[in-house]
Amino acid sequence: MLPSILSIGIGYLLGSVPTAYIVSRIRKGIDIRNIGSGNMGGANVMRQIGTREGVFVGLIDVAKGAGAILIAQALDIPEPWVFGTGFAALVGHNFPVFAGFRGGRGSATIIGIFLVLAPKAILVTLAVIAIPFFTSRKFTAAILIGFALLPLFVWLFEGSLWLVRYALAIDLFMLIRNLSGIKQVLAKGIMKDTLYDRHQKKVK
Repeated sequence: MLPSILSIGIGYLLGSVPTAYIVSRIRKGIDIRNIGSGNMGGANVMRQIGTREGVFVGLIDVAKGAGAILIAQALDIPEPWVFGTGFAALVGHNFPVFAGFRGGRGSATIIGIFLVLAPKAILVTLAVIAIPFFTSRKFTAAILIGFALLPLFVWLFEGSLWLVRYALAIDLFMLIRNLSGIKQVLAKGIMKDTLYDRHQKKVK
């Protein structure tokens, strides 16, 4: 039991490392949470600080998720605790103890988690995310579409019911965490439709 609890704690602390905050402070002397989308993640850093910095932050955040799972597996704890360790890393990224519990949304950390647990499924998910991202440049919408399909891909490539349930639980967490982003995406879509309708009426 002690290694399992220790693993959860390590996962949370690892996820709590505020990579985006540290990089933005070092490079620009600013708090990334107060500019752009306010998200403490690689995408916001890329837009506000620079491409190299954003890629670096994204890779470290991926490593946090992957590292948490690898540590849990190295401790040879039961699978539910391994899943719990990954989820603890995700919670840590979202609510980091080292940054006043104001973190990011954890997309990169989730990618890291599933790169270890279900590599084929997450790679296909990334391919799906790339399609709407590169065609519309809407990062939030692309992420939501990709992760919504993640449980299906986990089932197709891994066939583990427990892993599917785990992916669904993480999807639910992401849905709740991204409610504001979802509302913004929908609002922008409705606004575009309204402007298009007005334009069509003027043309007529």
